[in-house]
Amino acid sequence: MEMLNVLNAFNAFPLAELEVGKHFYWHIGNLKVHGQVFITSWIVIALLLIASLAATRNMQRIPRGMQNFMEYALEFIRDLARNQLGEKEYRPWLPFIGTLFLFIFVSNWSGALVPWKLIKLPEGELAAPTNDINTTVALALLTSLAYFYAGFSRRGLGYFTKYIEPTPILLPIAILEDFTKPLSLSFRLFGNILADELVVAVLVLLVPLFVPLPVMMLGLFTSAIQALVFATLAGAYIHEALEGHGDEHHD
Repeated sequence: MEMLNVLNAFNAFPLAELEVGKHFYWHIGNLKVHGQVFITSWIVIALLLIASLAATRNMQRIPRGMQNFMEYALEFIRDLARNQLGEKEYRPWLPFIGTLFLFIFVSNWSGALVPWKLIKLPEGELAAPTNDINTTVALALLTSLAYFYAGFSRRGLGYFTKYIEPTPILLPIAILEDFTKPLSLSFRLFGNILADELVVAVLVLLVPLFVPLPVMMLGLFTSAIQALVFATLAGAYIHEALEGHGDEHHD
């Protein structure tokens, strides 16, 4: 009874207005859509589309402006894919790895640069798409499907012999590895972006002027690193699926 009285006292005089796990949903028939992630994801996609159209609208032999910036980004992504997959293998996978990198990079930076919380919603609040575990898990599962497809397209059903090589005793460990890859990808990205936004939010609340700026700059750097790490690991997993189990190495 005393415990119930204490809980009732806290409910009568709440110490904070923050509600954990409250989200804004759209109901389309029987389908429930996560409105916050949907809105910010499409804003990120729109920004990428606008940048691509601006870069290719009036292409010049000597690039400048947005064309120069996008060509630099393409060169960077091409080098990233080539380093992970090799000269002979990277081209078919360049669009996938490039899309992953650009979407995560712009999403992460939007969380650091765009004041999403100023946009009021009926419930919850806007944040970077990668601030939500649903987004990072979806990206990780897409990566898993990609490397399964890569291995299966290269070796057919023989790809699954990797689970019993060099000995069937390792079967449980091989299966567990396929579960840990998407888990580590998704939680690493989600945890870093969420932690960065929480640290900046707390510092802005406590010291609203100059102290948060260095932390925000550090957040931009770590956000870029997280996009690079995710795309690099995706390329490494695809390379492993294409390469392994007796296939000849491709430089």
